[in-house]
Amino acid sequence: MKDDNDLSEPKDLQKELADYLSKKYGDRVKVISPVIMQGDKNRYDMNEKEDKTSSLDQVNFNLKPEELKEYLDQYIVKQDEAKTVIATKVCTHFNRLEFNRRRPKSGGGRSVGQIKNNILMIGPTGVGKTYLIKLVAQKLGVSMIKADATKFSETGYVGGDVEDLVRDLYHEAGENKELAEHGIIYIDEIDKIAASRNLIGPDVFLKPMEETEVDIKVAHDPISQMQALERYRRTGKREKKTINTKNILFIMSGAFPELIPIIKKRLQSHGMGFTADVATPEKDVQLLHQIRAEDLIEYGFESEFIGRLPVFAVLDPLTEQDLYQILKNPNNPIITGKKKDFRSYGIDLLFDDEALTRLSHLAAQEKTGARGLVSVIERVLLNFESKLPSTQIRRFSVSLKTVEDPKADLESLLKEPDAPERQSHYERISEVEKQELLAMLQEHEQLFGFCSSMPLTSARVNLLATFVSQEFMDISEAASRLEMVYEQVEACGQRFHDQLGLTVEFTDDAADELVNRVIIEDSDPEWIYRLFCRKFESGLSRVSESTGRTVFTITREAILNPEDYLNNLAPDRFNV
Repeated sequence: MKDDNDLSEPKDLQKELADYLSKKYGDRVKVISPVIMQGDKNRYDMNEKEDKTSSLDQVNFNLKPEELKEYLDQYIVKQDEAKTVIATKVCTHFNRLEFNRRRPKSGGGRSVGQIKNNILMIGPTGVGKTYLIKLVAQKLGVSMIKADATKFSETGYVGGDVEDLVRDLYHEAGENKELAEHGIIYIDEIDKIAASRNLIGPDVFLKPMEETEVDIKVAHDPISQMQALERYRRTGKREKKTINTKNILFIMSGAFPELIPIIKKRLQSHGMGFTADVATPEKDVQLLHQIRAEDLIEYGFESEFIGRLPVFAVLDPLTEQDLYQILKNPNNPIITGKKKDFRSYGIDLLFDDEALTRLSHLAAQEKTGARGLVSVIERVLLNFESKLPSTQIRRFSVSLKTVEDPKADLESLLKEPDAPERQSHYERISEVEKQELLAMLQEHEQLFGFCSSMPLTSARVNLLATFVSQEFMDISEAASRLEMVYEQVEACGQRFHDQLGLTVEFTDDAADELVNRVIIEDSDPEWIYRLFCRKFESGLSRVSESTGRTVFTITREAILNPEDYLNNLAPDRFNV
C-alpha cells in the first residue's frame, strides 16, 4: 500500500483520480490534462511568491488580558471567572508567540518541553462556550474551526482523521500557512469520549496537540491530490507542504454531567466537610470550580491527555435573570438576529421589557441555557414572520400579550394594524431602547472611544446609537465603522487641498452633520467628498480668486446653508 506522504507520479495520479471520480460520480466527471502555456506558468510562479510573502499582520499578538476580558464582557453575560481565565491564557499564548517571533536568538525561540496554554472548558449546554471562543478568535484576528469530539475514533472519522482538523484550519485561513499555524482548533463534547469508556480514545488527539507536522495533501483527499497534480504540471516541481501544530491553540469543552460526584468524593476523602445531607444543586454546581486533573482522570481520561490541557475554565449555568440580561444586551445576536429576519421583509421589530421578562421565564423552563431563548422566540413569532411579509404592515412591537397569546395578538394586529395604542406602544419602546443604549455607551465610553483626534462627544454618542439601531451592528463594530466615516471627513479636507490648493477645516459640529447625512442617506463615505465638492468647490475657488484667501473653516451652519456661508465670506466684493 502506498504511503499517504508519497506523491504519486503525475500519470499514475491522474489515472487514480480518474478511477476514483468515475466510481463516485460515473461519467459526469473526467480528469482532463490541461495545456500549460508559458504565461500560465509565470502567473503561477507569481502566485507562489505572493503566498510566501504573506504575513501575520492581521493577528493581534499584543492584546492584553484586560482588553480581551472587557471585549468579552460586551457580549457574554455572567461567567466572569471563565472569561478572565480564557482572556488571560489566550493573550499570554499569543504574546508569547510574538516574543518568540521577535527574539528567536535570545531565548525566545524553540524550547524543549514548553507547554502550550491549551484550555478545557467545562459547563452545561447553552452557556455560551462556542460563542465565547468565536469572539476570542474574532478579536485576535485568527482563524478558528470547530468540531465535535464524538465524530472521531482511533482510525479516524467520516471523511478522514483527526489531522484533517489542521487541514480544515489551513483552508479556513485562506490556505495561508502562517495564519493556519497560529489559529485555534475548538473541539466540543470532549466529555463524551471519556464517557464512552475508551470506545473512542482521547489519545487520537495527542499527536496534533503536541508539536507535529501535518501533511496538507493526503491520498484520501482527491481535491488536494488534484491540486498537487496541477502544481506539478504548472511548475514541474513536487512539493510536500506541511502545517506545524506547535503554535496552534487547542480549546476543548464539554458538559461533564458525572464530574460533580467525583469532585465531591475527593473533597470528602480529604475531610473538606461536604456531605450529602447539606448538598443542594446550587452548591453542587460550585464544586466544579474546585476541579483538579485527578478528577478528570477518574472521569475516564488518560493522564497524558489531561496533561496537555493545563488550563481549566468553568462556566456556570444560566439563571432566568441571566437569560433576561442576555436579551437586554444590545450586542446579543438573538434579538438582533430576529430583528434582521423581519427587516429583510422591510418590517421593523421591537420588544418591550415585559415581553423580554416573560420570554426569559419560558426559556429557563427549557433548561437548555441561551438556546432556550431562541426556541421560545421562534414559537412566539413564527406565525407573525409567516403572515406579515404579505401585508402592508411595516413595524410591529412584541408585548406581553404577544408572548402569552401569539395567535390572538396576530389576529388583532391584522385586523387593526394602525390602532393608536399599537402606534404609541411602538414609539414608546423605540425611545426606551435608544435611551438605554445611550446610557450604556456613556457608562462604558472608554470601550467605544474614537482616536484622540475625535473624542466620543455627546452628539457622537447619539450618532453611534442611531448607527447601531439602523445597521444591527454590535457596538464595537459600529464604533469602528463610525470612526471610519469621520476619518473620511478628514480625508475630504486633505483631498480638497491636494486638488485645489485650498485648506478647509471642519468644526466638530460640521463633521457630525456630514456623518449624520451619510447615516440618513445610507451612503458610502465617499459620498461625503462628492457632496462637499458639489456644494463648495466652485464657490470657494471663486472666493479665493476674489479675496486671495486659501484657508476656510467649515461650520455646521455652512453645511446647512452653503450659499449664505459663501456670500458672507466676501459680501462686498463677491456675490455667489
